[in-house]
Amino acid sequence: MIDSIFTLLAIQGLPHVSWVDVVDIALVAVICFYAYRLVKGTNVMRIFWALIVIFLLWKGTSMLHMRLSSEIFGQFMSIGLIALIIVFQPEIRRFLLLIGTKTSLTGGDTVWKRILFWRRHVTDHKNKSYVDLYIQACMHMSQSKTGALIIFVRTNDVTDIVATGERIDALASAPLIETLFFKNSPLHDGAVIVQRDQVVAARCILPVSSNGDIDPNLGLRHRSAIGISEQTDVIAVIVSEETGAISYAVAGHIHHAVSPAELRTYLEKNL
Repeated sequence: MIDSIFTLLAIQGLPHVSWVDVVDIALVAVICFYAYRLVKGTNVMRIFWALIVIFLLWKGTSMLHMRLSSEIFGQFMSIGLIALIIVFQPEIRRFLLLIGTKTSLTGGDTVWKRILFWRRHVTDHKNKSYVDLYIQACMHMSQSKTGALIIFVRTNDVTDIVATGERIDALASAPLIETLFFKNSPLHDGAVIVQRDQVVAARCILPVSSNGDIDPNLGLRHRSAIGISEQTDVIAVIVSEETGAISYAVAGHIHHAVSPAELRTYLEKNL
């Protein structure tokens, strides 16, 4: 069917298009979409559009056999590629992490859950047992308006983030979480990294999001939560020091002022 359509287009005088060309175009479109999503709202957006213009000029001059212009643009693209890798190193790292995270979450994880359905129920039961202690801590800190930022690790390695803080490696409990964020505690400033029922580290420094679409009223704690969730597969839970509101950030999106019950349901399903 598809081959017949391509043959018909060729008969009518249009360039021959094969299914390989369609796959090629779709692949480039997906890459461009993720690249655009990655730099949207950041300072490199203008450079991104400039690169697209230069690339189109290079291809246009090549098709029109404009040798001198094509040579200049071609040399710029070849030499500029090395410079771009250096300039866009953080963005390239984020892009690779994004692709790796999406692949692991949408691929094998789903199949694994379907094959071992019984294991999912066991995991859900364990999740409920340790999620409650985090919910309890968040509720107490919300009532006392104690600022907090808890990072729940899922699939990505966060060794570089852990290295910025103080290693804890202790069994999690609500009193421990509340003590770490107590305003007179030497470890209260920064984020606490947790993995299941373990407190991995405290006073960790997180990357701040550079997305220009973020509400300007949000403080550094919320921007850091969005920033780490943009780069790694984590759930960042925030307790506002000003209002006591509980929020969480996932994949660069923040959900404001959720109830403890909503947060519990989300954590149980997604940890």
